[in-house]
Amino acid sequence: MIVRFGFVAMSLTLENASPSRTMTYKSFAKLNDREAGIRKLERLAEENLANTLRILRHCRASDVQMYRFSSKLIPLATHGALADWNPFEALTPSFRELGDFVKRNRMRVSFHPDHFCVFSTPREEVLAGSIIDLDSHVRMLEAMELDEATKCNIHMGGAYGDKETSRERFVRQFGALEPRCLHRVTLENDDKTFNVAETLAAAEQVGVPMVLDIHHHAVNPGGISEDELCGEQWPRIVQTWQRERERLGMSSVQELPPKIHASSPKSVTDPRGHADFVEPLPLLRFLRQAAPATEYLDCMLEAKSKDEALFKLMDELGKLEKQGKGVRVIDGASIEIVI
Repeated sequence: MIVRFGFVAMSLTLENASPSRTMTYKSFAKLNDREAGIRKLERLAEENLANTLRILRHCRASDVQMYRFSSKLIPLATHGALADWNPFEALTPSFRELGDFVKRNRMRVSFHPDHFCVFSTPREEVLAGSIIDLDSHVRMLEAMELDEATKCNIHMGGAYGDKETSRERFVRQFGALEPRCLHRVTLENDDKTFNVAETLAAAEQVGVPMVLDIHHHAVNPGGISEDELCGEQWPRIVQTWQRERERLGMSSVQELPPKIHASSPKSVTDPRGHADFVEPLPLLRFLRQAAPATEYLDCMLEAKSKDEALFKLMDELGKLEKQGKGVRVIDGASIEIVI
């Protein structure tokens, strides 16, 4: 199995390359000239997009083919007081430049909308905000001219005192989305509420792929053993990606491999928190068990040290290769699991 690694949003290697510069609405509201304030927001967004392109070039130079965009590329993009502002009139050329780079270099990119994008909610105003937030992310992908293979990853949301009712509400409310948004989504198991089996059942029901977070599973296993995860749940997760490739007319798993998230616990007292780096042996143990189900796999690292964590992991995997641990380093950000 070939495994590619990626990182999230920020680069700690590059200097002055934040893709998330922002402005609070309080600061915006203090400006006397609203139009000048909007121009300032657009300049901040242009800087974020330019820095994102710098990070993508850094990825290419480092063999990194996976990257998650910051959700803060456009400051105040979904604020209700700015609902009449269309930032894409000014920003589309820069978004298109990002998309051209991604397509030219065959990179896999994604978004992960923030925790307030919740489709299990019983509150109409929260659901309306979630739809706006997801639509904003989809509009950015559309402005990049990236097709539906490029996804936004979300969690199902809260249980609100009745998990089964919330699950049914998620399926109903998420399933009611217009296709241009629904087909842009992957579902991920979370670390407190909806475990792997529950998330997988919902993903199958609404017809979208599932992203397995192995750290979340470790702290919220839902009674699912490691053997059951790899032997029963994982092959079904792989099938959600197979169905998506068929929907998109793809013939090879290499065109859209299954995707997982990996991170390590911050500490014994904070097992849900993400550590700066990723421990290689637990990850490698899962990859060995997952390998029989698919030839290709993409792994997004959610470590606090971002690209530095990826490079450190690759160094450690190189040492394990020399020790004959069943791994072969292919390049700066991908490996082969040797079964």
